[in-house]
Amino acid sequence: MRIGAGLDSRLGLTFGEFRQAGRDAGILGFESLWTPALGIPDPFHVCAAWAQDTTLVTGISVVPVPRLWRPLGLAMQAATVGQISGGRFILGIGTGGYGPGFWASVGLPDRPVAIMRDYLTVLHGLLAGETVTYEGPALSEHGASVGKAALPEVPLYLGALGPQMLRLAGELADGALLNWATPERIGQSRAFVAEGAARSGREPRHVALTMYVRVCVDDDVAAARQALGRQVLGYAMALPGTPTTAGYRGLFASMGFGEILSELEERRGRGDHLDALVAAVPDDLLTSLGYYGPAAGAPQAYARLSAGLDETIVRVVTTRPGVDKVLATLEALTPDRIRAAAEDIG
Repeated sequence: MRIGAGLDSRLGLTFGEFRQAGRDAGILGFESLWTPALGIPDPFHVCAAWAQDTTLVTGISVVPVPRLWRPLGLAMQAATVGQISGGRFILGIGTGGYGPGFWASVGLPDRPVAIMRDYLTVLHGLLAGETVTYEGPALSEHGASVGKAALPEVPLYLGALGPQMLRLAGELADGALLNWATPERIGQSRAFVAEGAARSGREPRHVALTMYVRVCVDDDVAAARQALGRQVLGYAMALPGTPTTAGYRGLFASMGFGEILSELEERRGRGDHLDALVAAVPDDLLTSLGYYGPAAGAPQAYARLSAGLDETIVRVVTTRPGVDKVLATLEALTPDRIRAAAEDIG
């Protein structure tokens, strides 16, 4: 299992601090560096800098393509970072939203699997240096090309939560990017990816199963719980008017957390603040998905949460902004410590 580090704009880092944290991660033994697509610094610039500063694989997980990019522009960005990195860049793509209101807002039909199939098909062709002509349910490209025939390979990973998207990842993508999945859900996801791979005659082992596992390492346990809990509920609770059976809300319900989320959503509707909602979250929900607390307990918890993945990414959550908190988390969860803990678990 490859072990990476994940950094994002919530950490309050400058561009220079992103670069320094990436260098520090390499020294600590991490094997890849990942960042999400939204926020500043821009993720393509960050990955390009990491590629110049280190020998690690870099990746974006994930670009919400319907909101931000047409395939040709995205392919040009990805190919550039692929060239700078000498083929050490992975592009992760996803829908970035769900429900009829979301798809209407981006001018596309409410057909997420078909839309992502279109993106994967077109991007694969463009990144292979082909001139692409394509007609799909959501995308049309006529004679599109990035203008170069010889390009370093840029693997395409698909952000996938539910069975249909996981099967699509198995069928067409180079990897599946999970998120907020329990170890049991990781195993179920692998089975769906294998079903998709079988459709196209591929070996499931060629589709990497990758996921951020969020951790907040801090001796102030209450503050660490609050920081992790805010991120969990930011994904888990449905926005007013959106379906409770789709997207992250549907994922959390499928893992047995639907009842508590319904209660929290009702409380939110009555005016409860997010901090009060986090305080009401059962600990088993939080510890099924991430870790909060002192450094000593982090490696064993992390190894348990990562079981079944091909690549696990230590997604850093901190109680306050600053590079010192980031480095403390990375030092607590070096790949050597995680692997030793995994061996102890058996």
